[in-house]
Amino acid sequence: MEHRPPAARLTEAVASAVQQHGAGNLLRIVLIVMVLGCVLTAWFLLRGYKRKDD
Repeated sequence: MEHRPPAARLTEAVASAVQQHGAGNLLRIVLIVMVLGCVLTAWFLLRGYKRKDD
C-alpha cells in the first residue's frame, strides 16, 4: 500500500469522475457546494446581528 497525500487522491478521483461522466456532473457538484457555502457563510455572519429583547 503506497502512501499518497490527500490532494493527489482527490485529484485522481476528480479526473476519474470527469472521464466517466463528463464535466457536467463535476460542475453541478461545484455549484452545489458553492451555494451551500454561501448560505452557511451568510447565516454565520447574519446571526451576529440578532438582538435579544429581554
